[in-house]
Order: sequence, then structure tokens, then C-alpha cells
Amino acid sequence: MSYDSPEILKAFADRRKITFPLLADPSSVAIQAYDVLNTEATGQFKGMARPGYFFIDTRGIIREKFFEAKYRERWSGNHVIRKLFPALGDDVTDRVEAPHLSLSIAQSDRTAFPGGRITLTADVQLPPDVHVYAPTVQGYKPIAPVMDPTPEMALTPVQYPRAKVLYLSAIKERVPVLEGRFRLTQDVTVSSAAAFSNALDPDGKTVAVTGRLEYQACDSKICYLPTSVPVRWQLHVLPLDRQRAPEGIQHK
Repeated sequence: MSYDSPEILKAFADRRKITFPLLADPSSVAIQAYDVLNTEATGQFKGMARPGYFFIDTRGIIREKFFEAKYRERWSGNHVIRKLFPALGDDVTDRVEAPHLSLSIAQSDRTAFPGGRITLTADVQLPPDVHVYAPTVQGYKPIAPVMDPTPEMALTPVQYPRAKVLYLSAIKERVPVLEGRFRLTQDVTVSSAAAFSNALDPDGKTVAVTGRLEYQACDSKICYLPTSVPVRWQLHVLPLDRQRAPEGIQHK
């Protein structure tokens, strides 16, 4: 739903070859009812909503909402589906060779736009009787993605699964560990800065998100030396569509 007129939405849908229904709210009645009116917008943008998603169940009850504090930043559709229904996410997956564990990395989207937010994941499968240390451990090397900084991307903190407390009888210690199969996730937001957005070619730009996964694997007898493996995700960032509707139906 947008504050655009049906005529503007039709022109946009025809140009972008959109086949699903678009909802017009030119008086911003529904936008205000959902309390998502962008009060900072002026001129031709007055009446627009802050971009985001509501998840509404079959009884019309809002169960989840996905909005960013900055109106230039927004979630991708597949990112939202992935948050709500992880099994339905359209992952782009690669396997990474790593000692003492099996590692697959994935991302919720292949393409993104300035301000877009997507999810990066690392799926870890440990052999039986092998564990790695959780982030709250003291005195051992915890498992952690360590990402290389880039001005084109902003990363949120890593999300970890619940740790298990393991008792090490040989040294009489209890330590938080992760075992079996688990997933680490981290969201990334593409820069919405004008310098980056305006510099994109019409065909976009491929941006790599790189880093390493650090960890220390142990079994019932041996704690192996801390190690790390390189990880890499790749996004194709496309420019925003700034083409306006025909002059006769434009916002004034």
C-alpha cells in the first residue's frame, strides 16, 4: 500500500511488470490508521508512509511488524518471510571447508537496494561428541563471525542459539557450549548514503561481505587449537528506481 494514486501505481506496475495487486491510499487514511505516516515528509512526498511490513493473521490481528527507525532503510520481502517462516526463505547457499565441523553459509537475498536489509547465516554441523564454546565462555575461544569493516554495509550484532552448559569432569568446570547443528545469523543493511546510492551504475554494483569464522573445537579427550576459516557473502546492489510517473499524474 502506498500514498500514490491508482494511476501512478498502474504506471509503475506496467513499467516494472508487476502482476500482483498494489493498494492505493492517496488520502493516507489507512497509513494514518496504522500509525506509519512519515511526518518528516514534505512537498511531493507529504502523506507517504514509513516503509515496512505488517504480518496480519486470518482474523485481522497484527502479529508482527517490521520497520526501521530510519525511513531510508527497509527490509526485503524475502528477509521478512525468512524471519516469520525460516523454512520458506529463499537462501543462496555455499559450503565452506572447515576443520572439525561442517559449515554452510547463506543469505536471504541475492540482490539488494540502498537501505535494504538482508540476513546472512552460517549453519554449523558438529560431529557427535564435538562441541564449540558459546560467546559467554571464559578462558576459551568462543565461536564468532568476525566481519571485515566496509563503509557500504552496516552489520547488526550476531544472533546465537541458546547454549548448553557442559560439565568438564577432568578439570571440574562448567562451560557454555554449542553442539550438533545450529545457526548463527547477522543482518546487514546496505548504505543509503547519497554518495554511495548516486554512484551506482544502472546495472548496479557487486559488493562482497567478507570475514572469518573463529572457533575452538573440542571433543571428550582433546581441545584442538583455536582456528578460523574465511567466509564470504556477495550482494548485487541495484540503484533505486527514481523515475517519476508521467507528468499529468504526478504528485504536486
